[in-house]
Amino acid sequence: MRYRRLGHSGLFVSELCLGTMTFGGSEGMWGQIGQLGQEEADAIVGVAIDAGITFIDTANVYAEGRSEEILGQSLRNLNVARDDVVIATKVHGTMGDGPNARGASRGHIMTQVEASLRRLQTGHIDLYQIHGFDPATPILETLEALDTLVRRGDVRYLGLSNWAAWQVVKAVGIVEARRLAPIVSLQAYYSLAGRDLEREILPMLRAEGIGLMAWSPLAGGFLSGKFRRDGEAAEGRRASFDFPPVDKDRAFDIIDVLDAVARRRDCTVAQAALAWLLHQKIVTSVLVGAKRVDQLRDNIGATTVILEQDDLDALNAASALKPEYPGWMIEMQGESRQAMIDAE
Repeated sequence: MRYRRLGHSGLFVSELCLGTMTFGGSEGMWGQIGQLGQEEADAIVGVAIDAGITFIDTANVYAEGRSEEILGQSLRNLNVARDDVVIATKVHGTMGDGPNARGASRGHIMTQVEASLRRLQTGHIDLYQIHGFDPATPILETLEALDTLVRRGDVRYLGLSNWAAWQVVKAVGIVEARRLAPIVSLQAYYSLAGRDLEREILPMLRAEGIGLMAWSPLAGGFLSGKFRRDGEAAEGRRASFDFPPVDKDRAFDIIDVLDAVARRRDCTVAQAALAWLLHQKIVTSVLVGAKRVDQLRDNIGATTVILEQDDLDALNAASALKPEYPGWMIEMQGESRQAMIDAE
């Protein structure tokens, strides 16, 4: 397990981050994603810790707070020292019936951070993330509330999730102008079957020195090796919860290449897909979630898979985005100047 610096902060996190969205679900969407109870979650967390995963991500909205509760209790049950793990959680989703029980307003953030601290049984949250963009709340209000949390010690680092590039840059500009606590990370969907963030978000992250946490690296299980073009039946989350959206014809082309790479490197299809992400320099940490210990162990095995340049070239070609304006124009007009930079 390797450890990488999170954005421009001094915080180092494991290259794999344990996602806990499978903890605590019962009915509805959360039940479809995962229904792990305390004992099962303890086993998952224990395997992750033993493998060197020190970064664990949850959210207040996961299983309506049960995920945070189970995670906090797991760390206690396993006698994990608080300073040995980096706990990340998120705020934004609906946590009640009232009109203010959602979003990124100062009121909702201040109420929910206290609830998350209580559920997690901890005195501080290492990385507190705004789970989505709130069109009803001024960005300044959100950032000032987060700054308050950092200054009073409830939170140590700040991140965003599922924001557009322009929204992140606007937040960064406000932070710098007002001298507020900085944004160090963005949690975003990234996989071989979903490379859309390469158009605007990745260049922005490089320019601003913001770390990337990649969620759903197997495209909701579609790149796990269970799904085949011939229609072979597959179990798992995709069978009942078809998310995130995937161009399945294109994804099957990618799986064909993943099969070949996996055979060449003596690994599973899922490991090859995760290894591709781990080879992307912009990626700080890849989120992996599991319903079973054997799934998690397989995912952890991706950290030992070394892809050669021909593997990366084949996977890049199979999953490449179609050219889109203004990207192709920017590349064409900047080609000569980029060549000068590359020659330095």
